[in-house]
Amino acid sequence: MKTLVLGIGNTLLTDEGIGIHVLHRLEAEAPLPPEVELMDGGTLSFTLAGPIEEADALIVVDAANLQGRAGEMRVFEGEAMDAFLMSNRKSTVHEVGLTDLRAIALLADHWPERRALVAIQPQEVDWGETPTPAVAAAIAPACAAIHRLIASWRAA
Repeated sequence: MKTLVLGIGNTLLTDEGIGIHVLHRLEAEAPLPPEVELMDGGTLSFTLAGPIEEADALIVVDAANLQGRAGEMRVFEGEAMDAFLMSNRKSTVHEVGLTDLRAIALLADHWPERRALVAIQPQEVDWGETPTPAVAAAIAPACAAIHRLIASWRAA
């Protein structure tokens, strides 16, 4: 089962880059199974539609307005991910939104059945290359959540 872990964000905008910071931590940890691909999705573009369509499973890591405390992390899996995306259309620095990529994948009839969004509440989105301490503290728990998702999907 090919699993795509897609980190999203702009690492020049403090907490907005959290998805990429999580990817860097995953790369530095113990190796993931060979069928797991880590991809820096940057600020999103339509070129990501192909890799998403080719994946059997998808994990997206991004900053999101959870209406919670800075650094709060939530995992939205399956239809809960879809519902969150559709109910939280926000202004973004991304070229296209994840909802746009979802629409493209649905049109191509390949929105992965196994999918999850690991969302982290930002504290600050301003010029800066490192996340705030509260958001940086969410990196390890986000990595652990990703490992749990991969393990549970592989076991299923």
